[in-house]
Amino acid sequence: MTKDARRPLTRLAQAGRRAEWTGMPGQPGGIVNPPVWRASTILYENVAHLRKAAASSTHERLFYGRKGTPTAWSLADALTEMEPGAQGTMLFPSGVAAIACSLMAVLRPGDRLLMVDSAYDPTRAFCEQHLKPMGIETAYYDPLDTAGLDAHLAAGPVRAIFLESPGSLTFEVQDVPAIARWARANGVVTLMDNTWATPLFFPALAHGVDIAILACTKYIVGHSDVMLGSATANADWFARLRQTAYLFGQMVSPDDAWLATRGLRTLGVRLRQHEEGALAVARWLDNRPEVAHVLHPALPGCPGHAHWARDFSGSTGLFSFILNGGDDAARAALIDGLAHFGIGYSWGGFESLALPVDPARYRTATLWQAAGPVIRLQIGLEDPADLIADLDAGLARFRAAS
Repeated sequence: MTKDARRPLTRLAQAGRRAEWTGMPGQPGGIVNPPVWRASTILYENVAHLRKAAASSTHERLFYGRKGTPTAWSLADALTEMEPGAQGTMLFPSGVAAIACSLMAVLRPGDRLLMVDSAYDPTRAFCEQHLKPMGIETAYYDPLDTAGLDAHLAAGPVRAIFLESPGSLTFEVQDVPAIARWARANGVVTLMDNTWATPLFFPALAHGVDIAILACTKYIVGHSDVMLGSATANADWFARLRQTAYLFGQMVSPDDAWLATRGLRTLGVRLRQHEEGALAVARWLDNRPEVAHVLHPALPGCPGHAHWARDFSGSTGLFSFILNGGDDAARAALIDGLAHFGIGYSWGGFESLALPVDPARYRTATLWQAAGPVIRLQIGLEDPADLIADLDAGLARFRAAS
C-alpha cells in the first residue's frame, strides 16, 4: 500500500516519523517516537559551514533553536499528512497565535477581511484591536448565508474570508465547499478554524480551504496540559505562512511538541469516545422540558446540520444547549452543583466541562435570540450515565431557582 493510500487512522499511527529524526541514523527501524530534542545553539564545523547553512533554507534543518528541532518537525509533518492537499504546517504557542499569524500572513494594510459572525471571541478581538488600527477592515457575515457573500463585494475587493465551522458557541455548520468555491472564483483567500472537527473528521484543505488552523491545545493534545496551535497551508500559502511565523519568532517547546505528538496517536479512539458520550448526553437533553434547544451539529435541529451530514465523518464532544426560560442565577445554580463537570475555559481534554455562555455579546451581523440562557458542555471520557445523572440533578436545581 502506498503512502497516499493510507487511511486516516493509519496515518495517525505512522505520520511524522522519519529515520533521520529518531536520533539513530543508520539504524534499521529506529525509534517509534522521535525523542525530545532540546536546543538553542547549533554548532558548526567552521565558518564556511556556518555561512553555507545561513545561505540555504533553514526549514526542518538544524540551524538555530528558534527554527525548531526534529521533535517539533515530526508533529508538524504528522499534521500535514492528516490534511490531503497540504504543503506544510507551522506550529504556534497557542491556537490564538496560530490564528493571528495566519491572518498576518495573508493581510496587508488596506485589505478587507470577511469574518464569520460566530467566530471565537479572541479571533474577533484580534480583528478589532490589532487589524483595525493597521488599516485592515473586518466585515462580519452570517455563517449560514453563503448566497449573501456577493453583497460584500459591492463595498470593494475582499482579500480573505475566515470560517469557523461549527461556531464555538452556537455551532452553526457552514457550507465550507460552497464558500471555498465562491472565494476561489473571486480571488479570496480562505482560512478556517477547524478545531472542533480536527482534520480527522473534516479535512479542510480537501474541501477547498487554503489555510486550516487548529487550537491543538484541545483535541490534538487531549490531556489539558499543553498550550499549542497549528496552521496547515496549501502550496499557494505555505511559504508566506512559514516566513511570517519566522519573522514573528513563533515557535513551540520540544517538550510541548512531544506531548502533542503523543496525544495525536490516540486522537481517533478519543474522538469516537467523545462523540459517543456527547451524543448520548445531547439526545437526553433534547427530550427534557427544561431545555428549549440543543445545538449539536449531529442533531437535525442544529443550524447547518445538513452540511455536517454531507461533509463530516463524525462529531466531537463540544456542544451547547439553550434552557427553556430561567435567568442567569438559575443557570448558575445548575452549573455550580455539578459533581462530574468542571467549570473552566478550553475543552478537548478527558474531563467534562460546563460553561455559561452569552452569544449575543459576540454578534454584529446576526441577531442572537433564545428562549433562555445558554450552557456549553464539553463531554469528556467519563461514563455518560454518570454525566446524565449529574445533569438531571442540575436541571432540578434549575427548576427550583426559576
